[in-house]
Amino acid sequence: QIKTQLEPHENSLLRQENNKLRAENMSIREAMRNPICSNCGGPAIIGDISLEEQHLRIENARLKDDLDRVCALAGKFLGRPISSLGASMGPPLPSSTLELGVGSNGFGGMSNVATSMSMGNDFGGGIGSAMSVVSHGRPSVTGLDRSMERSIFLELALAAMDELVKMAQTDEPLWLRSLEGGREVLNHEEYMRNFTPCIGLKPNGFVSEASRESGTVIINSLTLVETLMDSNRWLEMFPGVLARTSTTDVISSGMGGTRNGALQLMHAELQVLSPLVPVREVNFLRFCKQHAEGVWAVVDVSVDAIRDTTGVPTFMNCRTLPSGCVVQDMPNGYSKVTWVEHAEYDESQVHHLYRPLLSSGMGFGAQRWVSTLQRQSECQAILMSSCVTSRDHTAITASGRRSMLKLAQRMTDNFCAGVCASTVHKWTKLNAGNVDEDVRVMTRESLYHPGEPPGVVLSAATSVWLPFSPQRLFDFLRDERLRSEWDILSNGGPMQEMAHIAKGQDPGNCVSLLRARANANQGSMLILQETCIDAAGSLVVYAPVDIPAMHVVMNGGDSAYVALLPSGFAIVPDGPGSRGPMFGKGGSHGSGNSGGGVDDGGHRVSGSLLTMTFQILVNSLPTAKLTVESVETVNHLISCTVQKIKAALHCES
Repeated sequence: QIKTQLEPHENSLLRQENNKLRAENMSIREAMRNPICSNCGGPAIIGDISLEEQHLRIENARLKDDLDRVCALAGKFLGRPISSLGASMGPPLPSSTLELGVGSNGFGGMSNVATSMSMGNDFGGGIGSAMSVVSHGRPSVTGLDRSMERSIFLELALAAMDELVKMAQTDEPLWLRSLEGGREVLNHEEYMRNFTPCIGLKPNGFVSEASRESGTVIINSLTLVETLMDSNRWLEMFPGVLARTSTTDVISSGMGGTRNGALQLMHAELQVLSPLVPVREVNFLRFCKQHAEGVWAVVDVSVDAIRDTTGVPTFMNCRTLPSGCVVQDMPNGYSKVTWVEHAEYDESQVHHLYRPLLSSGMGFGAQRWVSTLQRQSECQAILMSSCVTSRDHTAITASGRRSMLKLAQRMTDNFCAGVCASTVHKWTKLNAGNVDEDVRVMTRESLYHPGEPPGVVLSAATSVWLPFSPQRLFDFLRDERLRSEWDILSNGGPMQEMAHIAKGQDPGNCVSLLRARANANQGSMLILQETCIDAAGSLVVYAPVDIPAMHVVMNGGDSAYVALLPSGFAIVPDGPGSRGPMFGKGGSHGSGNSGGGVDDGGHRVSGSLLTMTFQILVNSLPTAKLTVESVETVNHLISCTVQKIKAALHCES
């Protein structure tokens, strides 16, 4: 009995001793994993290190080098040094962190690890939002690759910003005055001496275009910067220049609740309204920086040479060198804008008629951006004003004006989409042998679009040279009293303006509603027309609309359900030797030679490049096949319209 009673007690003592020995064993194992030198207190190396641990140590050293380099870039970005040692110590602060995503590295299963490194007080408050990354459908890459890529993008953006500011502020000898029109021309030799190509050398077969333009606009710097950094607002501000825009990645949204330091990847389709000029597709970085109180700069630079977003090599027809604008606030609420455009493109794809226009920088250049910005900002200022100009139709309510202008804007956007083969609509090009060589015919199916009639839509566009000043062509085409000389919709009689809404100080910037007066059998049909003009070119766009539908619109109703197919004209000077649309009003009326005429000041007036586009519903069934007769009809319509315009302006050619 005594032995039986002692056994549980002995078992308990042995169990306690066993647990003690197991704890000592575990502590010894732990000490062997992390040996400490007794002399210095640092880590000691005992025996051989496993291959996995060697890889981890190498990876650690590489990450430390990356951190030092990112800190150096961040210091340059902020204009003050950043301590990498301070970044690696202390707990992470939510308001001031630089997040470096570390993805799968293949060592020890360390995948999807996010290291948050505090930058202490060096960044101030808000650098977290400045350097945080928001992805929008980008290709899958490891976090380390993305960190490296962002570092490269930041370095490229800083170099591009430095180049833009210098090109905007430096005059001669970098920029020289041209004898033709007094425009500024880039001295390429001086440029190569002062700047290192930040995206590599010019591709073989490419040519350069560069331009600079300054002007005042009715918009403050903050509003303009917000417009440029928002792809939708940017598209609305520059209709006709931009066909499509998108933001593909926001690398930095800015600091302190502002756009200072904002950096994003964008995609855009740029266009000159002619079927003879291919659409330019560009992938670029857009970087915004505040240089002083009321002084901002926004720069673009292509990234195709650095990064391929699809993984499949694509052919580039152009690339953007550092381009953009410097904006400075003025005391009266206006802003002074200095715009620089610098690009390289494949000239072999451009028709010879438009090569002088593009090589001079007048097609995609700074003058066009500044002119469009001035016209659009003036239009917005007038629409926000409560006063109505004397030319406006006072019977239209304020809501009716907005609805009518919205309809006109949609009409003009659809017109531009029908001129160039942009991706706004899914056009199919036709290689018809029974149309003229320079006439481009495209078709598409109109389905489930409340603003368009359903069926097969045919678009035919061509560009011709005419020996008249751009201003004279514009005045002729927009005049409703002369419309019967070229428009078959007028039924041979003059037209009457039923409504008028001004969009700027120039009488050529307006929206009108026209009605035929001569033919009583025309039916319930009106013509909505929008005309635009600035220093870079002009537009006359029109479309037939139903009277009941326009009554709804003029009373403030929804214009989205008004079906229309626009046609119209785009006018630009034929090159740097031509005086723009704001000049040359006195061109010789009966000039029949190809050299144009002479204005009141005795200046030579070259010709104009006139693009005309007709969009026609050829069949109300979307699945119907296009007939040869439809193509021949629209080709005949284009050729007849050109001949009528020449005859009305007494052109002998």
